[in-house]
Amino acid sequence: MLKGDLYTLKDFAHSGGGVNATLVLNPNHSIFDGHYPAQPVLPGACILQMVKEILCLAITVDAMLIKANSLKFLAMIDPALMPELEFKLSYEEVDQQLKVNTSLHFEQTVCFKFQGSFRRM
Repeated sequence: MLKGDLYTLKDFAHSGGGVNATLVLNPNHSIFDGHYPAQPVLPGACILQMVKEILCLAITVDAMLIKANSLKFLAMIDPALMPELEFKLSYEEVDQQLKVNTSLHFEQTVCFKFQGSFRRM
């Protein structure tokens, strides 16, 4: 779990099948020592884990990624330059799967987009 260590939630609003959250990155987290020392960048695997964690917080049970239809890393996220990120997630249950659409923004810049499916655990 990355929440509380790599990032904290400043705001979290869940209504129906939608979530809006403000994430605050920890620029001193050890992951940035290796990814990359001279130019810290939030790893894509961590962003995907954040999607899972925010979804699980909304549905109040654990979930497992079963399919990533589309992953788009559109802008590098430097925790020193982009300390707060806006996270938007929508989901709906279809055939016992949670169909999820997510975007991660810094101000007007879209940094990441995701479409995929999770299964409740």
